[in-house]
Amino acid sequence: MKVQGIAFHHPLAFWIGCVAVTAGVLLHMPMYIMAAPMHYHLAGMAMDTPMSIGMGLIPCGVLLAGYGLMPRVDQMRQSMHGHGNLHFHIADGVPLNIEHWKLVIVLAVALTVDVMKPASIAFVMPGLAHEYAITSSKAGYLALSALTGTAVGSVVWGRIADLFGRRAAILLSAIMFMGTAICGTMPSFSWNLVMCFMMGAAAGGMLPIAFTLMAETIPTAHRGWLLVALGGVGTSAGYLAASGAATLLEPVFSWRVLWLLNLPTGALIVFLNRYIPESPRFLSNSGLNDEARAVLARFAGSKGALVTDAGPGEDTHILEIVHPVAEVRELLHGRYARISAGLGVCGLAWGLANFGFLLWLPGNLMKLGADAQGASTLMAKSALLAIPGIALVVWLYQRWSSIRTLVLFIALTVVALLAFLAIEVLHLRSGAATIGGTVTLLIGISGVIATMIPYAAEIYPVHLRGTGSGVIAASSKAGGILGAGLGVLGVFDDFTVSAIVIAIPLAISGVMLMRSGIETRGRALEAIQRAMAE
Repeated sequence: MKVQGIAFHHPLAFWIGCVAVTAGVLLHMPMYIMAAPMHYHLAGMAMDTPMSIGMGLIPCGVLLAGYGLMPRVDQMRQSMHGHGNLHFHIADGVPLNIEHWKLVIVLAVALTVDVMKPASIAFVMPGLAHEYAITSSKAGYLALSALTGTAVGSVVWGRIADLFGRRAAILLSAIMFMGTAICGTMPSFSWNLVMCFMMGAAAGGMLPIAFTLMAETIPTAHRGWLLVALGGVGTSAGYLAASGAATLLEPVFSWRVLWLLNLPTGALIVFLNRYIPESPRFLSNSGLNDEARAVLARFAGSKGALVTDAGPGEDTHILEIVHPVAEVRELLHGRYARISAGLGVCGLAWGLANFGFLLWLPGNLMKLGADAQGASTLMAKSALLAIPGIALVVWLYQRWSSIRTLVLFIALTVVALLAFLAIEVLHLRSGAATIGGTVTLLIGISGVIATMIPYAAEIYPVHLRGTGSGVIAASSKAGGILGAGLGVLGVFDDFTVSAIVIAIPLAISGVMLMRSGIETRGRALEAIQRAMAE
């Protein structure tokens, strides 16, 4: 296994799989192109023979490419039986260099593509509902399908990352993106739901794994702020890419083009894979110590920064990496259990706030006297005023405290929810109060999600880091699914019930994390792991 350049465990299988997926998507394009005179209206049409062949090629290609990414059997046995405990050392205090910045840029691109996929749903649904002649409520199943996929994908991909590698999990997501491009040519709504679930699974899987790889590669002094900034930049750029594509392309090529973009954007991540190394900590855990040292040398700037042993009592600022056998049940024991529970409850409550309370907020503002345009304007002004809050999150996480920053923004979100409760109970009709509450809510929920997953990527041991981060990411998606269900039941129709339903578990999670959380700012990952074991 090479470290520099493009290298895979089974390269021929990987590239043949990529070609098969690409060919499968391209075989769907003739029917799409022929429908151009009808503004690409495909609803109700029967699949032709090339499309049927393409439908078979895509899953075969994904499986073949996935096999190409898997470690060889002997390496898998080493990792699963904990034989990768050879002692080696890494200078964790090196300054950021060109290799670090390459990784940051590529992962920012990957997260932009990742966020763009589910963000496109909002721009797809109106055109989709019109073409398939379905109601907006039924079209909403598309969002529910994608959201369910992200929850499942976060857990499954987290486990894949811990068994087969962080790089493998990211590239598998990219290949899935490529394959789900055929969602843009599906003649039936039911097939759109299936493809949207698969797209959601790939999107949900990439997010926590990108943070995991970043946490295991960036020097300690810069890890915190880069993790939080990466999430903020990726999210903003993803929504901008989705809205930009909808504005420029949808009027000409219909809503279907937004799904067809999955092919080139997924292929872009595959093309950039030469700048995505495998995590040196994962390599060590898999018994690939020579490869691990080579990656470390690449990011340390020179091989001289690495040593195989440090003399007793030497102050080298170098930490030893030793990894035990992976056991998922460790997440449910000791301090990990308490922190996992706190983060899980936080993620669930955040999902309720973001996919429930916030989605119903414009409608509730109209009940307070604002018209539709006024509600939209108020939300836009509030979002603009909340933007500087991201810079504040980055600064606090890096300069003050990681766990206290997370708890602070949990508390801020609770305060915002209680403010809306007061607006409802006291019958306040103040525009300033409403804007203040909305800005505080947007800053709070943005701060929570910007710190929660990066924090999870720091606290778990290497053999469970992908799984743990994936579970926490999945909890936020599960909250979104629950929020959608509660919204249908009318829980979010006013501020009184909805604010209490979200504020109570959110406050409980803040107390749990304040009592059991561990400080990660300025500490090497191995030092955090040892502190968790104490």
